[in-house]
Amino acid sequence: MTLNEYLSAPGAPTVTEFRQRMADLGYEVKSNAQIRQWRYAYKDRLPDAKNCMGIHLASDKKIALCELRPDDWQSIWPQLAQAKNGVIDRAAASDDVQPLGGSVDPDDKLSKMIFV
Repeated sequence: MTLNEYLSAPGAPTVTEFRQRMADLGYEVKSNAQIRQWRYAYKDRLPDAKNCMGIHLASDKKIALCELRPDDWQSIWPQLAQAKNGVIDRAAASDDVQPLGGSVDPDDKLSKMIFV
């Protein structure tokens, strides 16, 4: 969903309300005109990466990051390159590596240092 589609949907917030949502989340936008420029891509203006995240969050994640920067989102958010619809899959993006399952070899030196 694009910013224009979101703001045009029945029951959608006004530009002023949407700007306030962004501000409440810590994403200050200088004016309603700025939101409208992004909405209609006036003179090819797009939100920067920080404001893309603000729009994404203020829309309750209905607007995907890749919709906001269709030509370069892969270079801005490489972790999303394999995620579907540009929505972050926190589990897939995690750098937390878990040890392999299985039993501990009691004769292994490393096992002795860790588990003894």
